[in-house]
Amino acid sequence: MDEPRFFDPFAAIDKHRNFLPHWQQPGATYFITIRLADSIPADLRAQWQEERAAWLAHHPEPWRPEIEREYHRRFSGQVDAWLDAAHGACWLRAVDARALVVATLRHRDGGRYALHSWVVMPNHAHVLASLHPQTRLEDEVGAWKSVSARGINRHLGRRGTLWQEDYFDRLVRDARHFGNCVRYIRRNPEKAHLHSSEYELWESELAQGVGAPSPLD
Repeated sequence: MDEPRFFDPFAAIDKHRNFLPHWQQPGATYFITIRLADSIPADLRAQWQEERAAWLAHHPEPWRPEIEREYHRRFSGQVDAWLDAAHGACWLRAVDARALVVATLRHRDGGRYALHSWVVMPNHAHVLASLHPQTRLEDEVGAWKSVSARGINRHLGRRGTLWQEDYFDRLVRDARHFGNCVRYIRRNPEKAHLHSSEYELWESELAQGVGAPSPLD
């Protein structure tokens, strides 16, 4: 699992849905976002869902690449902007809380998945990882959230839901897309104007080799 596998347009895609659609291929590489339950205010979330539903009604899948880019610009990009605005209690601003998320991510690294890059922000985390062919994305993300939530709630002396139930993910298409994901994760703390004490960032040797974008990126 040292080298990431990318999306194969000729292979079967396993599609499943919770609140959001998720596409999977065995052993593929994913850019994953998990967020705290209070990280997006309810009124903004409702507006986003309404606008997204209207857009999807006029853009049935399968999408051409330019339509997929429009979707992520309009909807994924909006969520990212809200997350970087640091809404909610931002429990992960605390060093000990972030450490519990990091320990959870690393627990099965090299076995059920291979981590390439991640950043833990005050109210969300981005993860770039390749799955073992027998690993299900929803199982691993569910484990990250349930295990870390128990530890963080215990540490903070709180009860109740910590993470938003669903998550965002994208199948990484190719090496260029992989590089863009690495750079996005790397730049996220700066874009959100965070101090070094407010986040945790890690990159594998492969990710560290990703440099500045070319003029075509």
